[in-house]
Amino acid sequence: MSVVVLRTVVLYIAIVLALRIMGKRQLGELQPAELVVTILVSNIATLSIEDTNIPLLGSILPIFMLVSCEVLISVIILKSGYARKLISGNPRILIRDGVLDQEEMRNLRWSIDDVTEQLRMNNIFDIRDVSFAIVETSGYLSAYPKFSARPVTAQMMNIPANGEPDAPPMTVINDGVLDRDALTFLNLREEWLYKILEEKKVTVQDVFLMTCDRRAGYSIEVKSKRRRKQ
Repeated sequence: MSVVVLRTVVLYIAIVLALRIMGKRQLGELQPAELVVTILVSNIATLSIEDTNIPLLGSILPIFMLVSCEVLISVIILKSGYARKLISGNPRILIRDGVLDQEEMRNLRWSIDDVTEQLRMNNIFDIRDVSFAIVETSGYLSAYPKFSARPVTAQMMNIPANGEPDAPPMTVINDGVLDRDALTFLNLREEWLYKILEEKKVTVQDVFLMTCDRRAGYSIEVKSKRRRKQ
């Protein structure tokens, strides 16, 4: 039993490392080559966990060989437009000026339900409101609404910013841990932060959550007494 647990932990670490090398993508955003590698890696790991007669190195080595192939393919795709089209395919225009391209739908094997579902995910409920829509190589539908169907923005209404920050509030302290990169992004110094904490009579370790924007507007939530005692 202990052998199975150990093999599982080792393979788990190896797969996490392999996926980190492949890069950050959600499952629905995987390119065909990436999806194939992901499926093969999971199958190799499953066989290795179920059959303890398979050498552990004999499982880890193929996993990293597959990841190396995927990285190599990614480099080739980056350098060659022809290889990019061959491996990843091309985006397809599915809607033009509110009219569906039925021939393209047949080529993609998409139904009307598929199109309307994807449009709803783009907050569009009427095909006539779409200027054009493109099926990306990942399978997602990107829709560009007509001007009359776009949500009203401050720019359309000529509303001045009035000094509003150009970035959303960021987490500066998360459960007693200071994020110095967030401070740098917000153009704030640690001296300013410690001065604020001193005024509040708390330390970094006492703070459960602190958010801040580029105008130095901040919000602090202190840990509960029970958590601070632990």
